[in-house]
Amino acid sequence: QVQLVESGGGLVQAGGSLRLSCAASGRTFSSYVMSWFRQAPGKEREFVAAIRWSIGRTGYADSVKGRFTISKDSAKNTVYLQMNSLKPEDTAVYYCAADPNYYSDPARYQYWGQGTQVTVSS
Repeated sequence: QVQLVESGGGLVQAGGSLRLSCAASGRTFSSYVMSWFRQAPGKEREFVAAIRWSIGRTGYADSVKGRFTISKDSAKNTVYLQMNSLKPEDTAVYYCAADPNYYSDPARYQYWGQGTQVTVSS
């Protein structure tokens, strides 16, 4: 059974940092794209960052470029999202997703985690 388990969310002041983790299990993800999405109250789920597991190629939403970094640890089957210079508008539930292909449309992803709350206070 495929599982994506996020952790690392919490409450942080504006300008602070958090590191989210997504532990993947249940299958081989070496050919997959691992992505982070977020959803704020009353808003649609939006793409944040992605990494292709096999080659480490990354992509980011314009709103987080230069502040967030996605990375992976193949030995631990875990993907990370390092978030620096956090802003109140980064407040959302952050989700990990996996699919063999890259999509910015969340509806096309095969696997999802349960999400972790990130709250940035001003």
